[in-house]
Amino acid sequence: MNARLREVLGEELASLKRAGTYKELRHLDSPMAPSVEMEGRGRVLVFSSNNYLGLSDHPEVRTAGVEGIARFGAGTASVRFICGTFTIHRELEDALARLVGCEAALTYVSCWTANEGLIPTLAGPADAIISDALNHASIIDGCRLAKNTERRVYAHGDMASLAAQLGELREKRRRLILTDGVFSMEGDVAPLPDLVELAEKHDAVLIVDDSHGTGVMGERGRGTAEHFGLLGKIDIITSTLGKALGGAAGGFVASSRELIDYLVQKSRPQLFSNALPPTVAASARAAVDVLMNDPGRVARLRENVRKVRSRLAALGFTMLESPTAIIPIIVGDTARAIAMSNALLEKGIFVTGFGFPVVPEGAARLRIQVSAAHTDADIDRLATALAEVRQA
Repeated sequence: MNARLREVLGEELASLKRAGTYKELRHLDSPMAPSVEMEGRGRVLVFSSNNYLGLSDHPEVRTAGVEGIARFGAGTASVRFICGTFTIHRELEDALARLVGCEAALTYVSCWTANEGLIPTLAGPADAIISDALNHASIIDGCRLAKNTERRVYAHGDMASLAAQLGELREKRRRLILTDGVFSMEGDVAPLPDLVELAEKHDAVLIVDDSHGTGVMGERGRGTAEHFGLLGKIDIITSTLGKALGGAAGGFVASSRELIDYLVQKSRPQLFSNALPPTVAASARAAVDVLMNDPGRVARLRENVRKVRSRLAALGFTMLESPTAIIPIIVGDTARAIAMSNALLEKGIFVTGFGFPVVPEGAARLRIQVSAAHTDADIDRLATALAEVRQA
């Protein structure tokens, strides 16, 4: 490696360690579940996972993955239009479309790739993009790929800011409004009814990334649209298979049949990259079935969220309000958040601390993520440990 580059990188890494913001990877030696085997730590209770429904290690999801690799093999060997697409991809895409209330869906290897495959495919020089200020990095990078498109940002959740910009851009051929359904760092929910109304008023296209809403929001876990009674009213939904739906990998775009066919023809990640591995598609397909056949799992998640919030409120913790499974505890200082995260890990509780630049300076936090698979005893351990590390 170039010696000067090695030296510069080493200096930057050292500065991160001095600032207390250096991130360490934690290696697990068991399936993702409410508790895991962590190298050097033994059994650790996890409150930092997107495994919201406890499906990562569900027997039906695991079995489907094994059967998928036995039937279809390990990989796709090329892109879908060159050497064929597997029937399991079609089955999964049909199930995902039904789940989120759309006509059709198309899978990608991640929701990051889905956003990057969708946004620049739809947005050209005659168009405009207006994105919520707190949107996920994958949406931001997708917008950056639309290099010749006018790109705007509206203040987070501020419909007056969005309406004003839609008015200014009325002469554009196409106006794309982009928002997360659930914002991952805040845990708050996009005002979808207002967004739908504005999109209709201004003849704009509403795109919602519902990665933290799919499987979590709504009576049956069908997402943020179901939460607001708006199934079938969102123009385009992107989401992930890597969180509530088993946590393996993969993402998707769901919309009209015409939009999905257009992506098949034009979306560069579809045209030039292998499809989702069949074994992952098979396990995700099973996860959708479990979700739809067991709506009580979503109810258990909601009850666990209520219990965690109640316990932490009784202990005097400041939490951002949210109906989701994300519970941010505001700490303030980045180094303090990471120090508290490390102290929790010493007690066998895995909760990640986030600070600048992931969240604004001075708004560092511990992000607690609740699962339907957590027990009352797990919640008691979490509350006790948090109370102890706060005093440290």
